Order: sequence, then C-alpha cells, then structure tokens
Amino acid sequence: MTKTPDMTAMFKDVMGAFPVDNAAMQDAFKNTASLNERLSGVAFDAAEKSADISSTWTKETLARMTEMTKVKAEPADYAKAMTEFASASAEAAAEHMAAFAEVAKKVQMETVELMMAAGKDMQNEATAVATKTAENAQAAAKKATSK
Repeated sequence: MTKTPDMTAMFKDVMGAFPVDNAAMQDAFKNTASLNERLSGVAFDAAEKSADISSTWTKETLARMTEMTKVKAEPADYAKAMTEFASASAEAAAEHMAAFAEVAKKVQMETVELMMAAGKDMQNEATAVATKTAENAQAAAKKATSK
C-alpha cells in the first residue's frame, strides 16, 4: 500500500523556516489599542461639550418661553413678546450653532493630528518589521540551501 505523506511534519518545517515575530504582533495590537483610546477620548470630549451646549440652549429657550407666556396687560404686548422671543431665539441659534461648529472643528483637528502621528508610527514599524523579516528570510534561505 501507499504511505500517506505526513502533512503535519511538512507544515511544521515550513512554518519553522519562516518564523513569526509575536512581539511585533503584540506591539501592533498595543499601538492600535492606544490609538483607539485617544480617538475615543476625542469623541467623548466632543459629546460632552455638545451635550453641554444643547442643555444650555434648552434652558435658555425655556426661560424665554416662560417670559413670553406670562399674562400681558395689552394685546399688543403679546405680539411684542412673541417678536422678542423669535429674535432672541434666532440670535441664540446662531451662537449655539457656532459653538457646535467649534466643537466639530476641534474634533477634526485632533483626529487629523492623531491619524498623522499613527501613520508615521505605522510606517516606522512596518519598515522595521519588513527589514527584520527580510533578514530572517535570507537567513532561512541560506540555512535551507546549505543543507
């Protein structure tokens, strides 16, 4: 009968000839986790500031509505109160939208800075890993051809 080749031994030999650097994998994982932590910090900070802006805007609107709905002596005073409310609301909208825009601008700048730094780090790591891998492959090839 024919003998079935031992594929396990063959794969062990192949994998042994091209070793994997587990430290590089761990470093990559740690760097990715660190980047995610910093990006999350930027997002949570922006969410907190946005919530503060929304809360302030709501409180101001409710206070203006309270003033607008108070009993007036003359019918014309109701029209005046509505006009003042609309004017103050438009002004507040412009102010709060500008505040939201500032938060978005800050998030964008911080994100770009983080991504640029991460890109440089990844490029440096990839260069180091490629160099080490090439050296290991050359050593393995020399070892294999010398047998």
